[in-house]
Amino acid sequence: MMTINLVIVLVITFAVTIYGNENTESEWKFPKDFIIGAATASYQIEGAWNESGKGESVWDHFTHNKPQFIEDGSNGDVACDSYHKYKEDVSILKDIGFDFYRFSISWTRIFPSGFPNKISAEGIKYYHDLIDELKAKGLEPFVTIYHWDHPQVLEKLGGWTNELMVDWFTSYARVVIKEFGPKVKFFATLNEPMVFCPEGYGGLTKAPGINLHLYGEYICMHNVLKAHARVYHMYNDEFRSTQNGKIGIVNPCQYYFSKDENDTQTRDIAFEYTCGWVSHPIFSKEGDYPQVMRDRIDENSKLQGWPTSRLPKFTPDEIKYIRGSSDFFGLNHYTSFIAIPQMRKKGSLWFNDAGFYRTFNPKWPGAASSWLKVVPEGFRHMLNKIRKEYQNPVVYVTENGYSDKDGLNDYGRMNYYYSYIKQMLLAIKDGCKVKGYAFWSLLDNFEWEKGYTERFGIIHVDFNDRDRKREYKNSAKWFKNVLRSRKLLPINSTDNFV
Repeated sequence: MMTINLVIVLVITFAVTIYGNENTESEWKFPKDFIIGAATASYQIEGAWNESGKGESVWDHFTHNKPQFIEDGSNGDVACDSYHKYKEDVSILKDIGFDFYRFSISWTRIFPSGFPNKISAEGIKYYHDLIDELKAKGLEPFVTIYHWDHPQVLEKLGGWTNELMVDWFTSYARVVIKEFGPKVKFFATLNEPMVFCPEGYGGLTKAPGINLHLYGEYICMHNVLKAHARVYHMYNDEFRSTQNGKIGIVNPCQYYFSKDENDTQTRDIAFEYTCGWVSHPIFSKEGDYPQVMRDRIDENSKLQGWPTSRLPKFTPDEIKYIRGSSDFFGLNHYTSFIAIPQMRKKGSLWFNDAGFYRTFNPKWPGAASSWLKVVPEGFRHMLNKIRKEYQNPVVYVTENGYSDKDGLNDYGRMNYYYSYIKQMLLAIKDGCKVKGYAFWSLLDNFEWEKGYTERFGIIHVDFNDRDRKREYKNSAKWFKNVLRSRKLLPINSTDNFV
């Protein structure tokens, strides 16, 4: 019979073999070819909203005409003034030691009229200058073609609820790729349709604020997926052979736990209705919308008297065309939720078309954003869920971040990053093909409907200063040393704030 001590030794040895020794410093080194960067979005940082011939975007219009929907009544007219201060921002990126910079192109800075009949030479020059500055400093540009700020004139024509948006977006993307593609190796077509469709077309919190709940968001997403696939195939047909880059889409995927640990069904349904809504048509073997969405929305639509489902249908050719239309999985991950099933009687409606609602564990620490709880283990779970559901695609974490109210001593942010990056490194050891990671965000910025009341930056921006003075927070100083060593460093040492 084994002694108790021998059993303990064997158990510990087994655990180390399977999970790794979490106290060993070498466990927290970044993989050799792993790239690390910071992310921003055009409307949130650029300012210069009507300079150099720029046209009006949907967010310009929304904040100017509906300031009551912005918590502090503010807008992005000046924001961080990065349009004029891009060289300073690139110098900061270089000094901290980042490998790449994810930024977005302003559609109306390229097409002031919203259409390709007028292409702005000044807008083109601005992004060329930014890209050239990045390349000169040894930084890789990672370009998001669309981050929510489409031309207002297109919104007057229905925006993403008009199928012609597929053509309009493709015309714009073609110019972006043709102009910048020789210098850019990473493109993301669209950022977070899972956010701007339900909140912009199914609610009032995001531009354009068209509240067509449980109808508008489905039409929006249908057109988004077709637009994404069109641009992907355009890149393949017209540009890939000469540019040899990668093109994908960015999806926000927050992990769902079940209230009852034996209830695996509800968390899977929650995954399909959120992450799967975009990901299943592109990354799954079969394509199309998740079956549970199709079944429940079709059933609800019939019970409500609709002659056809409120969830549009792809043709077989469209399913095939969309499936596989991404070189990588762009993942934005911030937090996790608990999914709770909403019981129904046979023949009655599925609650909110999905049959579940979400809540939080009250023990989870919170950030300044009411929706953002600190649940690092959810990050590892999500990466493994993507690995298992979608044949282990290459993943670039395109956003991950923490909000506070203000200040340079942002220990909450550092604790968040430390714990989340550790879980990401564990997921890589699990076999997840995560190849890059980007902070949200480089700068404090205009945080959509929250205005300037919540801050995500590792660089503090003084919005009361006409010059928008930048200042390093402790998180930036800590991460400068992390990047220098290429391993996750503890945050309880003053040596890491040099």
